[in-house]
Amino acid sequence: MKKLLALSLAAVTAGSISIGCDTVKTARAEEQPLNPPCKAAYLCDYESGSEVYAKNETTRLPIASMCKIMTLLLSFEAVDRGELNYDEMITVSENASDMGGSQIFLDANLSYRADELMKSVAVCSANDSCVALAERIGGTEEAFISRMNERAKELGAENTLFANCTGLPKEPQYSCAKDVSLMLRELLKHQKYYEFSKVWLEDFAHPDGRTTQMTNTNKLIRYYKGCDGGKTGFTNEAGFCLAATAKREDTRLISVIIGAESSKTRNAAISDMFDYAFNCYENKKILECGQEIEMRAKVKGSKTTDISVIAESTLSVFGKKGSNENISVEYCLNESLKAPVQLGDEVGTAVLYVDGVETSRTKLLAGEDAKRFSWWDALRESAQKWN
Repeated sequence: MKKLLALSLAAVTAGSISIGCDTVKTARAEEQPLNPPCKAAYLCDYESGSEVYAKNETTRLPIASMCKIMTLLLSFEAVDRGELNYDEMITVSENASDMGGSQIFLDANLSYRADELMKSVAVCSANDSCVALAERIGGTEEAFISRMNERAKELGAENTLFANCTGLPKEPQYSCAKDVSLMLRELLKHQKYYEFSKVWLEDFAHPDGRTTQMTNTNKLIRYYKGCDGGKTGFTNEAGFCLAATAKREDTRLISVIIGAESSKTRNAAISDMFDYAFNCYENKKILECGQEIEMRAKVKGSKTTDISVIAESTLSVFGKKGSNENISVEYCLNESLKAPVQLGDEVGTAVLYVDGVETSRTKLLAGEDAKRFSWWDALRESAQKWN
């Protein structure tokens, strides 16, 4: 059922639809049957960011190679801005090729495709590829690290400080379980990332003809149903760490473990948290990306008097199975739209409310064109009326 709402906003018309569905409330940590053996942990819904479980989630700790989540994020965002191309050849410096720890054994002064370097970071945590990308994108590794810290603050990661792009021990450097989830959540918005993160075993080809075999450090990719991404980490200081994501049906989760005693322990802890959330919670889509809403936007100065409207992104409600709350979507359309309007132009906003509280919103876009009513159109219409 649709009804118009009176809003104290200029040039706006609104509609609201109420839908009965499950609750968005998430149980707090003390209600959980979870107690992962680690220093810190965090479990949340990907779509809404709703917390499901937390343990020392804001405690500042070393996170080892999980900091490469930010290295990858900045690499993908450089591509988005047109500052880097996937097929671009990046020449590796002596500094990058000399990185210790996990590596893909890049040769100094040889050139590699940017996407292959990014893949090696995602799959086998290659430190040398991290530095090669950092130097290309930032000009210097130091400049890239500064950008890493700036981006962390933009994401609201207040308990994070990077000292390098690899996660190798260096003071001061730290993050926390909740901040890692924020960074991974942002990385997961890039669909190209999944092409890399789901690789289990693959040969990395070097320009001189030799190959290095890459094996995914995140074993849950193969052994946990629905797991399709994440980043492991280990140093003596950080212990065994893992940030992972898994999706089943419409629900995608993010789970983070810091400071487990072994890789087996961290994998089991992540699996247990995923199991709990998938068994007890669900994500219901209320408005899907690209879905046409019931209301139409009026356009002035066009033969097309109104146009269809679609959602730019999905609005969903995450909550415990079996609960009920009052869900409503409010549509606010711009009443002062003037032709020309092109497919994809912003024409309004959809706001999702749970028990009267806003939980998320998305832009509403024009679902079709509305051309300007030209002088010739006016003359032709007048002639038709005269006849």
